[in-house]
Amino acid sequence: MKNQSITNNLDWICIIIYGLLVLMGWLNIYSSSLSSTEGTYEKQLIFIALTIPLIFIILSVDGKFYEKYASIFFGISLLSLAGLFVAGKTIAGQRCWYAIGSFTLQPSEFAKAATALALAKYLSDSQIHLKDVNRQIQALIIVFLPVMLILPQPDPGSALIYSIFIIILYREGLPSWYVWTGFLTILLFVLTLIMQPQYVIILALVTLVFVHFKSRLSERNIALSSILFVLISSFVLSVNYVFTHVFKQHHRDRFNILLGKSVDTKGIGYNTNQSEIAIGSGGWFGKGFLEGTQTKGGFVPEQHTDYIFTTVGEEWGFIGSLFVIGLFVGLFLRIIYLAERQKTKFSRVYGYCVAGILFIHFFVNIAMVLGIFPTIGVPLPFFSYGGSGLWGFTILLFIFIKMDANKVNEW
Repeated sequence: MKNQSITNNLDWICIIIYGLLVLMGWLNIYSSSLSSTEGTYEKQLIFIALTIPLIFIILSVDGKFYEKYASIFFGISLLSLAGLFVAGKTIAGQRCWYAIGSFTLQPSEFAKAATALALAKYLSDSQIHLKDVNRQIQALIIVFLPVMLILPQPDPGSALIYSIFIIILYREGLPSWYVWTGFLTILLFVLTLIMQPQYVIILALVTLVFVHFKSRLSERNIALSSILFVLISSFVLSVNYVFTHVFKQHHRDRFNILLGKSVDTKGIGYNTNQSEIAIGSGGWFGKGFLEGTQTKGGFVPEQHTDYIFTTVGEEWGFIGSLFVIGLFVGLFLRIIYLAERQKTKFSRVYGYCVAGILFIHFFVNIAMVLGIFPTIGVPLPFFSYGGSGLWGFTILLFIFIKMDANKVNEW
């Protein structure tokens, strides 16, 4: 392969949007932590500076390198997650970090890119067809291995992110019933928390009977529908037990507040309540940079991390928030466009993984600060404070940018 400049064929639209998001993220971190004595915005500036050599390293390596060593990257990521149980540092009840001097490193942020590479590598094999049950199981094992190591930390927010890979697998041929099963499970879970279990079971029965007569199903399908009804009923009857005995109290409180079953604006619901006040007070054009009263008063806990979007809403208003959202949506659409024009299945699948991971982070975080999703600790890509998150998202994105730049080359 001929020597080429690392800037050849790079997609500058993605890079410019990335730069704008990182810059705007730092400005909001600066605003939300200005009164802090922990040097938060100074540390984030160091993290941002360190992304520059990181990006040059990623772009200096041939794009095919990431496909060749995808399995090794995945194996290293699993080892780093497993190592937390031995050498991890516990912060706020979570054993998610390695302590390196005064800095901490969260391996789950890097495992997302490694999992995306491993999944793309597996699916790019010409012999892989997701209509085969064995292949489906193998693909799902790749997704769930890091999840099984992340959940016990415990870090349900990071584990939730991996659900987006099911959509990627569906895009590549996974039967649709996997997606519908997941959607139905969530719907039944929420309905059972809102309604009495017997009413949910009756609703399920009526729905199945309606589908039967509407579709004129055969006797064989009647038997399948009966089995499905038994499974649904069993699941519904188990929800309250799981909710009471498996979920921790703060998880139960967050769901109850979200579903309107309880109000706690001074306890577990304090963050969400203050977040809604801050965003709502911004109006159309915001109060101005460094002029947010909720932000300056420190009323929103963890505002520089998971709740960073509240600073945007308060100081930049609806128009500023819409601009930030527009940048994110533009980045997602651009990545999907680039993924569709890739010449290899590996690059295309990885591109969709990148778009999916960034999107679910964005969606859950915004929904969380708006009070329409439980607080589970999911950062806003390129915006929230933290070196691990920033570097993890940067690696994720720029590996794909490099792949796209090399798409003219043959494997």
